[in-house]
Amino acid sequence: MKVSRVAEMRALDREAQQKFGIPQEFLMENAGEAVYFVILKEFGIKNKKFVVFCGVGNNGGDGFVVARKITSNGGDIKVFILGDKNKLKGSAKKNFEIISKMALQIYEVKSIETVKSVIMESDAIIDAIFGTGLVRDVSRIHKEIIQLINESKKTVFSIDIPSGINGDTGEIMKTAVKADYTIAFGLPKIGNMLYPGQGLCGKLYVSHISFPPSLYNKDSIKVEINSLLKLPERNKDTHKGDYKKVLFIAGSSNYLGAPYFSALSFLKAGGGLSYLAAPKSISSFIANKGSEIVFIPQKETTSGSIALENKDELLRFSEKVDMVVIGPGLSLNKETQKLVQELTERIKKPLLIDGDGITAISQDIEIVKKREAETILTPHSGEMSRISLIDIAQINKNKIDILQQTAKRLNAIIVLKGAHSLIGYPDERVFINTSGNPGMATAGSGDVLTGTIAGMFGLGLSIRDAVRMGVFMHGLSGDLAVTDKGEDGITAQDILDYLPYTLKYYREDFDEISKDLYGSVYTI
Repeated sequence: MKVSRVAEMRALDREAQQKFGIPQEFLMENAGEAVYFVILKEFGIKNKKFVVFCGVGNNGGDGFVVARKITSNGGDIKVFILGDKNKLKGSAKKNFEIISKMALQIYEVKSIETVKSVIMESDAIIDAIFGTGLVRDVSRIHKEIIQLINESKKTVFSIDIPSGINGDTGEIMKTAVKADYTIAFGLPKIGNMLYPGQGLCGKLYVSHISFPPSLYNKDSIKVEINSLLKLPERNKDTHKGDYKKVLFIAGSSNYLGAPYFSALSFLKAGGGLSYLAAPKSISSFIANKGSEIVFIPQKETTSGSIALENKDELLRFSEKVDMVVIGPGLSLNKETQKLVQELTERIKKPLLIDGDGITAISQDIEIVKKREAETILTPHSGEMSRISLIDIAQINKNKIDILQQTAKRLNAIIVLKGAHSLIGYPDERVFINTSGNPGMATAGSGDVLTGTIAGMFGLGLSIRDAVRMGVFMHGLSGDLAVTDKGEDGITAQDILDYLPYTLKYYREDFDEISKDLYGSVYTI
């Protein structure tokens, strides 16, 4: 499913009206009907008490429609208007005029004291204060009402997006409603899908409000939820070479876990042959845990990292494999960083760069742009700051735009790791991943991710598809681990160990797992 920016949704609204002749009144009616349906399904209507807070824009107009439908179907609802009702216009004004004739209790909020008792007597609250276009900080009476809603502990239904969340970024504009259910219209907005906003949406429903599919599936909308693909079947007449050979250039005297996790997770995720070029002094220790890995011991620097003199041997070996992974646990040794830069420039196979490898290429980022074979970068926000030359705070406020710009500029696939990791492509497409959990914020988790991406390539997916499916499968493995063990204390080893079960579960229950986009969005 596509995910829209606020401006894109406004354009879809205009096109629905101008090209398809769908009046604004119909769109607002459909929006209110969708909210009513979710309330009926999740909570019930008859003989229950509701309060709806309506702003004076179209979001408030949607709230008026909901109030009318609840009233006509046996519910008791009180309407509170935040703002000057004389500013209502268009369909919102028309729907206000309708409910004004229905003997509903309608109040203009002048102070918080006028609504406290009504909220406490209600069964549920409907939030129709701000829409997705909020760009200013919430203040004054709006801030007080939102805080009161959150403190009430009542069930909350938010219309389109919880009030107080920036629809384009997911940023909380000082304060925001914490919803139990959110009903988005047309498409989910970026603010519905990115943290911290996503964490306030509760269960997210989407109604296309009668938009034709040609509208909400437009190629010009570049952001979408990470839709799932069926994995290629393993042929009965097959051998290890059919599942790709990958060279991992990783490890140093201080980092034994990173090379182990990355090289072995490739095998655990279905890959064929895993070659690990690690410093000679640590290879035997890693082999004690990962004896399935084929080792290529490397000459070392005085600090125990891979020496530059290995370059020619590594280049020759890279020609024998299908993909190269470089960076996990390499260290920041200057000689080793130089090695990464020279290998990046000259390796002619698909190349995944992670961890210390990203730090190395960030010092001469032009070498990535010059590569002809596909390049994959897997930065966290700090590493993303180095390759984009944009500070972390700015990245966190505007992840999608910065990811699109950087992936296009570098001609690279970039996985921006974090809660709901983002996968960006040079053509500006971005996939929002929905698997994973907070327990995966642990040392070595990113190394398992690199191997899992390579494993998806080994199974036969294209590089492009292997990246986003690798990100999803990594998160799904963490989810299965957490189901059994809980979020506290799971390790990279747990995520690694669960990979074979994850693939089995995914293959056997694909239809259920892909339903509702892995439980991230429920379509009305």
